[in-house]
Amino acid sequence: MAQNIIIEQATELKQKPDENKLGFGQYYTDHMFILEYTEGKGWHSGRVIPYQNISLDPAAKVFHYGQTVFEGMKAYRTDDGIKLFRPKKNFERLNKSNARLSIPHIDEELAYEGLMELLNVDRDWVPAAEGTSLYIRPFIIATEPALGVNPSLNYMFMIIMSPVGAYYEEGVNPVKIHVESHFVRAVAGGVGEAKTAGNYAAGLNAQEEAKERGYSQVLWLDGVHRKYIEEVGSMNVFFKLNGKVITPMLNGSILDGITRNSVITLLKHWGVPVEERRISIDELIEAHHSGNLEEAFGTGTAAVISPIGELSYHNEKFVINEGKTGELSAKIYDTITGIQKGKVEDPFGWLVALN
Repeated sequence: MAQNIIIEQATELKQKPDENKLGFGQYYTDHMFILEYTEGKGWHSGRVIPYQNISLDPAAKVFHYGQTVFEGMKAYRTDDGIKLFRPKKNFERLNKSNARLSIPHIDEELAYEGLMELLNVDRDWVPAAEGTSLYIRPFIIATEPALGVNPSLNYMFMIIMSPVGAYYEEGVNPVKIHVESHFVRAVAGGVGEAKTAGNYAAGLNAQEEAKERGYSQVLWLDGVHRKYIEEVGSMNVFFKLNGKVITPMLNGSILDGITRNSVITLLKHWGVPVEERRISIDELIEAHHSGNLEEAFGTGTAAVISPIGELSYHNEKFVINEGKTGELSAKIYDTITGIQKGKVEDPFGWLVALN
């Protein structure tokens, strides 16, 4: 249902940061988008306003029961204007997360319209330097001030934006990953397939321990058998075994990544054999010992492709492809980022132009 979106321009604009020193998620644009939900009224009062703090009652349910979901997408400055990469898929997935967290379904077209209005207001914030983009974070929080353990009656949907550089300091060079065998990220039937804050909080402990050991991230195993591979850090994961690409199948505890979907589509388009199935850490190690583990990489909106050069499991190190970025990993990265920047043909219609 169409709604009028009010636009309130900021009276003072921020000084934009050096595009070559952006980091990730350190700077925020001049404006934000807000949409509110009230039980019996639905989603209403969409508005673009100056970026600012928000005020919440200390009893707001988001603080106590974790009713919150979010998304991540990017806008790119190309020679042909500002483009987004599959943004409507993000709003589709947001509603899947909403359903799992008992958050009301949001009108995807209204959310999309709000995003486009916000981008138009802050279009000058989309950076142009090589490897940069404007990271977009839509999210929903439960705002009803009540301590009863039941779904909130009130919510806020917001979008904030941040100009970013590379997600990893290593850039597209291979990272070292620690296979986590103690902590568990999620199990089928839980909230692992939803993009909700608690999933990431649950992974921080293992992530910090991995960093202390000199590893960039953790490779999660399933929570039941503790042997089937699920995700790497906050990304989906792929392995090239003897010419075939394998990625863990969606099983209720793995996020349905949009970059994951894009990679699978791309591989099939190229005629590269790809399978979505269960793969155990034992199978992976056996493939390494036999010389069949050719490449490994993570996929996600923030990093796009993150090659894996080494795995650590039970104090044993497994170097992949001599610790170098694999040929297929590099081709996928160059193709997806090329499509996003408008430098490579987009045969799938993934790019959406900002009018």
